[in-house]
Amino acid sequence: MILNREEASASLEWKCSQAFGERNPDEELQDVDIVSAIEFDKTGDYLAVGDRGGRVILFETVGGKNTPNQHISRSELEKQMDFTSTSHPEYRYKTEFQSHEPEFDYLKSLEIEEKINRVRWCAAPNGSMFILSTNDKTIKLWKVRDQKVKKIKEMDHFPFVSSENTLLAEKNFMNEHNPPSFAHGYHLEWTENMATKVYPHAHDFNINSISNNSDCETFVSADDLRINLWNLEISDQCFNIVDMKPSNMDDLTEVITSAEFHPIYCNLLAYSSSRGFVRLVDMRQSALCDHSARILRDAAESHGSKSFFTEIIASISDIKFANDGQHLLSRDYMNLKLWDIRMDSTPVATFKIHEHLRPKLCDLYNNDSIFDKFECSVSGDGLHFATGSYRRDNG
Repeated sequence: MILNREEASASLEWKCSQAFGERNPDEELQDVDIVSAIEFDKTGDYLAVGDRGGRVILFETVGGKNTPNQHISRSELEKQMDFTSTSHPEYRYKTEFQSHEPEFDYLKSLEIEEKINRVRWCAAPNGSMFILSTNDKTIKLWKVRDQKVKKIKEMDHFPFVSSENTLLAEKNFMNEHNPPSFAHGYHLEWTENMATKVYPHAHDFNINSISNNSDCETFVSADDLRINLWNLEISDQCFNIVDMKPSNMDDLTEVITSAEFHPIYCNLLAYSSSRGFVRLVDMRQSALCDHSARILRDAAESHGSKSFFTEIIASISDIKFANDGQHLLSRDYMNLKLWDIRMDSTPVATFKIHEHLRPKLCDLYNNDSIFDKFECSVSGDGLHFATGSYRRDNG
């Protein structure tokens, strides 16, 4: 579901799919092929997708990178900008790798699924690309880079004779997804390395989010009760900066649902809770950030009528900062809300996503659908928001 903050000049066409590839209507969808995480890099040139089978699949824009060419003429650049503003990007498959495998925790007699919960792009020094991926328990840092393969010679084959070595050489250079171009004697080919870092089992509960810091050196990972701060270069040590676990678990009143770094200021962190709050903390104030600097809370809902389902549907499943750093998007079961972080009692806009389901909350509770989690996203220009929903014909 796409929501427009303002009237956009160009219409957008959106298509939804839960898995990759074309399928016949009667073909059964395999659970491992269902998409479970998705993330664009900051330039919009690359797209990383994780699935329930533990794979990370990478895509690249068909037109290539959006970085400006210093040797292009001004008139040609203006033509490209006009074309870009009226056309929609198209992404092609580049590569994929198996990020996580199913595991078994023998100490807790617990199976750990390979399903990718989150993928995040990191800063890309020296032309390399780094991707953080996580399942329920283990975070991994992957390095993916362009490799230049020099073309030694182009042979003019006899049309009716082809040796085994020639066929093997052709197969090595040609790819069924993207037939390569050998301009200037080089072919750009993506290769994936083994995970350069593994950040294992620092959470007692399932990881629900990871977020990179704008300092390009640290990131956080969050589970239901704790948020840990990591350095990308140190995989065997992390710092617990938020701990909501009570001494007696019977006193537990809320859990952490999502955590997100501020896109500009490396000391600011936001995290949401199952009680419908968003807490903004300044990590400079103390080593343990349990005392929030500001709480974003919708005063209208806190003073409104309450029912058995009020607290359930108020739980925030995801938050995202806009690129301007001033606005934050939150998603609960019923609504998508846009906040100005300088105003802590009222969102600047509320979009009712599931209002048509309000009379059916009892049925949704009985079949556990009311506990479904929906993510949200903000476009780079801050004009469009995206979130999930159900098909109306099944609602």
